Amino acid sequence: MRYRLLPLLCCLLVLPAWAERLVEIPTRPGASLRFLLLEPPGPARANLILLAGGEGLLKLSAEGELGAGKGNFLVRTRQGWADMGFRVAVADAPSDMPRGLLGDFRESPAHAADIAAVADYLRQGAALPVWLAGTSRGTTSAAAVALNRPDAADGLLLTSSIDSGRGSLAGLPLERLAIPVLMIQHRRDECRASRPGNLGPVVDRLRADAPRELMLLDGGKSEGDPCQPWAWHGYNGIEARALGLAGAWMLAHGRH
Repeated sequence: MRYRLLPLLCCLLVLPAWAERLVEIPTRPGASLRFLLLEPPGPARANLILLAGGEGLLKLSAEGELGAGKGNFLVRTRQGWADMGFRVAVADAPSDMPRGLLGDFRESPAHAADIAAVADYLRQGAALPVWLAGTSRGTTSAAAVALNRPDAADGLLLTSSIDSGRGSLAGLPLERLAIPVLMIQHRRDECRASRPGNLGPVVDRLRADAPRELMLLDGGKSEGDPCQPWAWHGYNGIEARALGLAGAWMLAHGRH
């Protein structure tokens, strides 16, 4: 498989090694996917693919500029993950989904093939565990990809999980996941599709013979739509705490 590395406007030769850059790879016949790649400032400890919520659309330009999704919890904290030692890929929607990951695409084999191609790219650069991290609707992506393509993920981080309704974790065969799963939720998340009170049955279906944990956080502030990034749903004001807890757990439970 051939990959195309697209430089940012400024010369990469004069930037530090951990500056983000744009990568575009073919994933399926007639489709490609762009993602931002961030290298850690020191030795890499794991690979991490970040999957945004909503339509999963970042509208990455050929210069690596974000046209959408800048405020998304995982997108806006991408440098923080890299600073903890992760090689980070921030995935956009594929080229044949210009309006985003609509309908049931997040649960499809095509979506799994796209993300598996990103995982393969990361492993070629560093033979380290690959974690899939999803937030909000991105949690459906992360879990569905791991179920459709077990080779694509060594662990899952699910934040602000969609736990009810169509396209939620509740409709997936989570008992088949044989990898570590960390779930993080804000205690006061008011988004109707990700209420903490609905998570019990989801957690119970995760396999007991694989590491699993649910962390409930509090604090921060909530602004605007309860399902948007600057509400409790997006860990507004407690980003560093969420990253610190999640990063430590993931690095402790990664497969080597």
